[in-house]
Amino acid sequence: MALVEARIEAEVTKTSSLEPQAPAAMALKNVLFATDFSATSDAALPYATAICRHFGSTLHAVHVLSDAGLLMMTGGVDYVSMSTIYEDAHTEAKEKLEQISPFLEGIPHRAHVRHGQVWKNLADVIEENKIDLIVVGTHGRTGLGKLLLGSVAEDILRHAQCPVLTVGPQVSGRNKLPTLQHRGRDLAPVELDLRQIVFATNFAEEAPRIAQVAVSLAEEFRARLTLMHVIEDYTQLGSRPGPIEESIRRLQQLVPPNAALHYAPETVLEFGSNAERILKVAADRESDLIVLGARTSAEVGTTHLPWSTAHHVIAQAHCPVLTIRG
Repeated sequence: MALVEARIEAEVTKTSSLEPQAPAAMALKNVLFATDFSATSDAALPYATAICRHFGSTLHAVHVLSDAGLLMMTGGVDYVSMSTIYEDAHTEAKEKLEQISPFLEGIPHRAHVRHGQVWKNLADVIEENKIDLIVVGTHGRTGLGKLLLGSVAEDILRHAQCPVLTVGPQVSGRNKLPTLQHRGRDLAPVELDLRQIVFATNFAEEAPRIAQVAVSLAEEFRARLTLMHVIEDYTQLGSRPGPIEESIRRLQQLVPPNAALHYAPETVLEFGSNAERILKVAADRESDLIVLGARTSAEVGTTHLPWSTAHHVIAQAHCPVLTIRG
């Protein structure tokens, strides 16, 4: 479906419900990298290190040993043997985390190995270390009509209060940072290169705050910023043109008039499936990052992008996706 675009060239009169504040500079002091030592996690690590280098952050690499995972690996054992298996797995996990250290030269970092329920342990690390951002990889498989991001990524997306950067399986092109090389090869410094950022919103109450993050990132990296909204039910728009103009106006109001953007931001209105149109706009602009605000339908009804949309975008996007809960 054809889209409607507009550039913001002048200050727009704001309404109190969507009045944006001047974006604050990004402050990422502590970044958590959740890993299960799979290829999926390996693909996300360069993004975590690049972010830490750019923002001067401390990297917290975390692996959680779960009883269920250990039992699956061993095929089931008696209770007496479990403690020995756990000790061996704990030692192995520490060694694997230590193998990352040579590639973190110049980056303050800590390794955390925990045991038990995955999200509960991650939540403890997040609280103890005042984590500002989580970076996680996901396989993004689909099956039986339901998108499966993996249990760890799923728990993180549903529960984390801080922003989550998810690296899906379709990330490609210049957005795909080189995988870390082990066995004696140092990691060349990887710089973040954000040239195009797409922010998609359904105008939930938290939209101005989440838009501030997208605007701040565009300022930080001198990137082009596209703000978009998707109208899924457009069958009556021919007789009611008002929603189109209203949506464009609300998108424009999400950018503070004093934002120090290098390029004039664009506003885009699309019609159709949320996920499909977000992916289309991001692909057309060769976006380096998609920013979404998402919550479960039980929390905010239909006023925000549902998890099904966020999951589909993460699984299919050719760039990382930054998800921010309200």
